[in-house]
Order: sequence, then structure tokens, then C-alpha cells
Amino acid sequence: MEQAQAFLEESQDLDVLIQPLGPESLGTGTAFKGWTFQTILRHLHFWNEMALWALQDSERLQVALAPVVSGMQSGVSLPELERQQVNLAGLDLVAAWRGTYQQLAAAYGQADPSQRCPWVGPSMSARSCITARQMETWAHGQAIYDELGQTRQNTDRIKNVVVLGINTFNWTFQVRGEQPPEPQPHVSLRAPSGELWEFGDPDSTARIDGTAEEFAQVVTQTRHVEDTSLQFQGEPAERWLYNAQCFAGGANPPPSPGSRCRKVS
Repeated sequence: MEQAQAFLEESQDLDVLIQPLGPESLGTGTAFKGWTFQTILRHLHFWNEMALWALQDSERLQVALAPVVSGMQSGVSLPELERQQVNLAGLDLVAAWRGTYQQLAAAYGQADPSQRCPWVGPSMSARSCITARQMETWAHGQAIYDELGQTRQNTDRIKNVVVLGINTFNWTFQVRGEQPPEPQPHVSLRAPSGELWEFGDPDSTARIDGTAEEFAQVVTQTRHVEDTSLQFQGEPAERWLYNAQCFAGGANPPPSPGSRCRKVS
């Protein structure tokens, strides 16, 4: 699957970014809920491992997820639950994350894209599962890029994240108990390569224009729309961009304006 290769490349880019960092730097906090680099890597590693078992060992997956789901229902924070499951830190954690993302990419690269993979909620296709892992790696990696003051050089593999954002238009409202507004906006985005990507009905009275990177940042909640140059018209487009959420779980409010941006030294 192309998506498996995209996930691998996304992980490798993040790996290159953190390679110069020593163990003490992994404790650096970020603008994402105060999570440290280490918290982010542990989160990515844990769910990469869950995605591997979803493909290869569903019984092992259910055993591993049971205490996490139970803990979350009891109010225990996700980082704490993940720390209980992955008792690794520093360079040992980095090595475990690296080994698992490589194994995950190889496994999904050989998988039937339509294979059903069990998950916390409804099952997903293998293609959707590995796309979600790319999205998570890209989104959580953004917090590390920002804290280090680095500008990420995106490639057109970001289209997988964009498409996920487009496909979760209805979800953004349903997760909040709202009826999705009509019409769904037409979205026109400039890719990193310069190609123009168009989504939806070009005759829609609602539309969004801008770059693929900034659209992906908004739907993954790594940026508030007011911190981007995205242009929009129509109430459906405005409501979407001010609440966009392309990931599962409960309703998450987007970051406040100016709270998640690249750090300037």
C-alpha cells in the first residue's frame, strides 16, 4: 500500500529530527497539552504497536487495550495509561519506537488494503488504519518541529492526511451531537509540489482555499484556523474550520489562536 510507505517516510523524517537529541532533551515540553517529546514518542509507539496487533494478532490487541479503555473510563489520563503499558524512557524508548514503526510499515506494505482491523471503536480497513498512523505521526510530530523552531518540508504524501480531513467533515459535527451543515464546502488546496488538489462540488456555495499543509494542520488541530492563511466562505466552511477534528475519540476543542505555533528564538 502506498499509505504504508507514506507512514514509513513520515516516521523516518521525525526520526531524523530527534536523532541529534540527547535523553535530557526528550523531556522538553511542547505546546500540545504540555506533552514532552518523550510523551509523544511513547504515544506513537504504543498505538503503532496496537495497529500491528490489529493486523496480526487481534487477541493480543484486546488484552493490551482492555486496561487502557478501562482506565480512560475511570478518568486516568492517556499519557499515564500509556506509561503503564510502555515502561521505557530516553533512548530505549526511541529505539523501541523506531523498531516498531519499521515493522509496522513492512507488515502493512504486504497487507490486503481491505482487511478489517479491530480497534477501540469500529473496525477499520488496513488502508484506513495505516493512514491513521501516518496522520498521528504527522500531527504529533508537528509539536516537536514547533518546539525546536524547525519548519517541516512536506511532500505530497500529506495528501493522505488531507483526504482524511475531507472524509471526516460529517464526523466533526456528529462527534459534537450536531447535524452537519449543508452544503459541504468545495476545497481547493495547493500541494507541496505545486499541484492543485480539488475536493467536492465546485459549484458549492461554501468553499475553502489555501495550502494542503495548513488545511492538514487545522483538521489535525495543530493550528487554529486564525493562525493560517486559509480563505473560506459560507457558514458550513467557517463552522468546519473552527471545529475540525479528523481523529476519533470524544469531541476535542481546537487550540486557541496563537497557542500552537512554531517557536521563534
